[in-house]
Amino acid sequence: MEQYEPDQLSPARLAAVRRSLRNGRASLSRRSLLRASTGGALALGGLGTLSACGIPAAKNTAGVSSEDHSAKEKQINFSNWTEYMDVDESEKRHPTLDAFAERTGIKVKYTEDINDNVEFFGKLKPQLAAGQDTGRDLICVTDWLAARLIRFGWVQKLDASNLPHAYANLSQQFRTPDWDPGRAYSYPWTGIPTVIAYNKKALDGVEVTSVSDMLDNPKLKGRVAFLSEMRDSIGMTLLDLGKDPAKFTDDDFDAAIARLQKAVDKGQIRRFTGNDYTADLTKGDLAACVAWAGDVVQLKADSPDIDFVIPDSGYMISSDNLLVPNKARHKSNAERLIDYYYEPGPAAELAAYINYVCPVDGVKAELAKIDKSAADNPLIIPDAAMAASSHAFRSLSAKEETAYEEKFAKLTGA
Repeated sequence: MEQYEPDQLSPARLAAVRRSLRNGRASLSRRSLLRASTGGALALGGLGTLSACGIPAAKNTAGVSSEDHSAKEKQINFSNWTEYMDVDESEKRHPTLDAFAERTGIKVKYTEDINDNVEFFGKLKPQLAAGQDTGRDLICVTDWLAARLIRFGWVQKLDASNLPHAYANLSQQFRTPDWDPGRAYSYPWTGIPTVIAYNKKALDGVEVTSVSDMLDNPKLKGRVAFLSEMRDSIGMTLLDLGKDPAKFTDDDFDAAIARLQKAVDKGQIRRFTGNDYTADLTKGDLAACVAWAGDVVQLKADSPDIDFVIPDSGYMISSDNLLVPNKARHKSNAERLIDYYYEPGPAAELAAYINYVCPVDGVKAELAKIDKSAADNPLIIPDAAMAASSHAFRSLSAKEETAYEEKFAKLTGA
């Protein structure tokens, strides 16, 4: 396990953090998508402030646990993002959680206290660094933060014997992230695809099937946009260049920057955006853009002109993930809840409400009983070909993070 040390952010990385919190995924509600994807964001108000707060750097405390009180204390404390759980018509009850409690006798204290990864980590850091109970048995964080928590030894290894459905039904595309091979410490709650969205009316017959079409077709000059999140825009460009975002080199990254810089210089790219591209795309000010699939699902439902395409080169995907923090009092109960959401029935109920990629195999038939359009939507239930086309951005070292964010900030003018 990696020894924890506070990160020091360069001006470029600080700018990237603030950009994400202001108008990137960090700024959005669950229904319009997600959070800051910069690993360096962890230091702003989080890791970088530990020493200043008088909290010592954590020792290697991998898998630190207290006595598991699950047998005697039939409860779970679960922290999640807002609007990331099914609700009934009164919007006061969560049907799947109620069904779990009725079946198992385990009461779930469900708290929507995650607004972005950075802020949430700030709540947990004193206890995690000191090897103390956070008061939470289960948390849901984005892949880059999950990777950090695992490397620092601040979450517990899961007991596979308590996760038979999760082990059997986890979709292949989420089984082997480089930061948790084999999912020893985490299981995904949802997948978050990055695709190309377009406005058919604004395109007026122009075909867009790839990043190259967006960057090179003069008929689209000034009418395309890329995301202000480095991993999404660079990842999609790397794929277009024939490079694997899970294995790229410094030279590959520089080639992707140069490819986008050329388009910026000639005015092809209108701007780099957070989720504010949604308004411009709907109005037709943007003809095409790199977009988050959660937005596209909603935009398509509201407008017949909006659609999406998966390039032949593939698309980027990240995930939100369930983990059990060190010292959690109810680890076995938390594992039972994770496993419950990998049963097709509960997984379908959840997917029908939140409309993100469901990481559970075998859920389509159950989802069709609830919402056939959702079951047939590849942005919620990817078919085998689409799942195979997904790519994850590899984990970055602190040195790489600084260097890459500086270059991306220069490109975007941040």
